[in-house]
Amino acid sequence: MRFRITVRHVWWGIGVVVLLIVLGGLVGGLWGRNLRSGIRAFVSTCRAVLDSPSVRATGDLTNVIFLHHSTGRNLIVQGGVRERLNQAGFQFWDHDYNYEGLTRPNGEQAGYSYDIPDDNTDPDGLAQIFSQYLYSKPLNAFSGLMQHDVIIFKSCFPVSNITSDTQLEQYKAYYLQMREVMDQHADHIFIIVTLPPLNPADTDAQTAARARAFADWLKSDEFLAGHLNVFTFDFFDLLAEGDSSAPDSNMLRAAYREEEDSHPNQPANQTIGPLLADFVITAVQAYRARLTGGS
Repeated sequence: MRFRITVRHVWWGIGVVVLLIVLGGLVGGLWGRNLRSGIRAFVSTCRAVLDSPSVRATGDLTNVIFLHHSTGRNLIVQGGVRERLNQAGFQFWDHDYNYEGLTRPNGEQAGYSYDIPDDNTDPDGLAQIFSQYLYSKPLNAFSGLMQHDVIIFKSCFPVSNITSDTQLEQYKAYYLQMREVMDQHADHIFIIVTLPPLNPADTDAQTAARARAFADWLKSDEFLAGHLNVFTFDFFDLLAEGDSSAPDSNMLRAAYREEEDSHPNQPANQTIGPLLADFVITAVQAYRARLTGGS
């Protein structure tokens, strides 16, 4: 009896291959997780792999993703970041906590996440993402993010609770580690958004000064010089009280806070959202000029 290959067989075979690829990439990640979170991650990664053709950038530096948590979400929504970038000819994607996952340029949720390890976007968590193996399919967080041309990422305000100089130096070390990876991917642009400052109710002068020092270092020539595809948007400076004699110096400024909450308020997001979008546009233009030998 002669066996005939039909379209159904082809699709079945493709499905098996995809599942095998995903299983191979997830075995290590699932080890040590509880069953429920492991299954959730597996299903999410399957969806990411299947959706990859509609997500993957074409290499023209217009496919942008922003990895963030709640502060970034508020900045996008209240500051009109998505609309401003989409109108400028970009595709703006963003990734929130894993339970929110990826949002498409049209504002609709994709229905899956890139499985950010432990939902950690603190410096150590970001360094863990950048240390992951880069697959051709989105089998881990780094491979998912790298489907996009321009990768924007930030930590949230708890990172501003830098209680010692040792902790500050460790944070710098994490970013130096990440910068080594960024240097290996000249076809991508990486935009660091500095940490938001803390509400005065949650910090003190010395801790706030260290947070300022960290933000200043991330935008300094010491960190950026010679790394042509790395840019820093100084979110901290735009949000923090800049008067060194003020009691809330280097803390979330009065006009941008609500009571004791460290989340920047709506006026802050409405002011800074357009600045972030314009910074992304300018960074892409600057990098294109660098690639072509322009000024």
